[in-house]
Amino acid sequence: MSDLSQVVVIDSGGANLASLQYALERLGAGTIVSTDAAVIQAAPRVLLPGVGSAGAAMRRLRDCGLDTLIPRLSQPVLGICLGMQLLFEASAEGNTRCLGILPGTVERLVPAPGRPVPHMGWNTLESVQPDPLLEGIPAGEYFYFVHGYAAAPDAATLATTDYGGPRVAVARRGNFRGVQFHPERSGAAGARLLNNFLRMN
Repeated sequence: MSDLSQVVVIDSGGANLASLQYALERLGAGTIVSTDAAVIQAAPRVLLPGVGSAGAAMRRLRDCGLDTLIPRLSQPVLGICLGMQLLFEASAEGNTRCLGILPGTVERLVPAPGRPVPHMGWNTLESVQPDPLLEGIPAGEYFYFVHGYAAAPDAATLATTDYGGPRVAVARRGNFRGVQFHPERSGAAGARLLNNFLRMN
């Protein structure tokens, strides 16, 4: 495994990492799942996945000392689903203080007739601004979402999805990017996005 193809996946707890690892390995990337600060710091690129509650995930990161390490990382970092939400300043889920990399607070989605919460299933992306992460992915492409909380678009937003109004689907600040959907469950479009991430230095 060459260093350039290596990805360290942060074990934020409760995440089903097998499908993500499999998707990366199909693209030729070797993966290491770790909470070891030295391993994470030395990685060419880092993934922060997550499922479950923001509070539980942040407690695990704090217990491992990663709540202070992650914001200082300088290599490409990609947060996925809850992992993206943890990049924000806070989550309304349990009034949880998060990593503070992206501005704003993640709020609970409001259910409505024909629009249940969680938002679960395929939905389209609308590009807001170009980014290498989205290279080769056309506007209106479908990705697979599972989430009950979401952020409102702002200057860090790269793409939105519509679920009772525009919600952040892809965001970036410096070397940190986040996607609200699951690329590992999003077919060819998700594979393209992950491959774009693997090409980042």
